[in-house]
Amino acid sequence: MANKLDYDFYHRPCLEVARDLVGKVLVHGDKRLRISETEGYCGETDTACHAHKGRTQRTEVMYKEAGTVYIYLCYGIHWLLNIVTGEENEPEAVLIRACVDAEGPGKLTKALGITGELNRTSVCDGQLYIEDDGYQCEVVTDKRVGIAYASQEDQDRLWRFKMK
Repeated sequence: MANKLDYDFYHRPCLEVARDLVGKVLVHGDKRLRISETEGYCGETDTACHAHKGRTQRTEVMYKEAGTVYIYLCYGIHWLLNIVTGEENEPEAVLIRACVDAEGPGKLTKALGITGELNRTSVCDGQLYIEDDGYQCEVVTDKRVGIAYASQEDQDRLWRFKMK
C-alpha cells in the first residue's frame, strides 16, 4: 500500500529530500508518474538557486514551510515543479526534473496537467502529492543541468539525483 509523504519527509535538508524522492510516485488527480530524476537547490549561498539574490516576488514561495509547491514558467512555455524543503525562511527546493515516461521537467508537468495554478499549494494536503509505494532503486549523482549562470563551483556540484 502506498503512503502519502508528509511534512516530516520534506522538513529535512534539501539534498536528503532530493535523493529520497527518486523512485517515489508523483500524483495529480488520476495521473501518476514515478520520479526518476531530481535536483537540489540549496539556498541563498547556492548561485544556481533562484533565491541566491534574496527574497523577491518570484522567490518568496521558497521561504515558505517545507512541502510548499514552487512552480514557475521556464522560457515562457514550460511549467517546472519544485518542492520547498528544510526550515521556513531558509530557501531550499527540489526540482522534479524527470519521471519515468516523461523525460524532462516540462514534459512531466504537461503529462500530469500541472500548471502555475498549483504554485504555493502544499504537497502535504493538496491535490498534488507524492507517494511512497515501497519501490527501491539505486540512485546516482551528476551535475545539475541548465545553470551556466551559476559559479563554476556550483555548476560542478553533484546535486542531481537519478534513477540508475
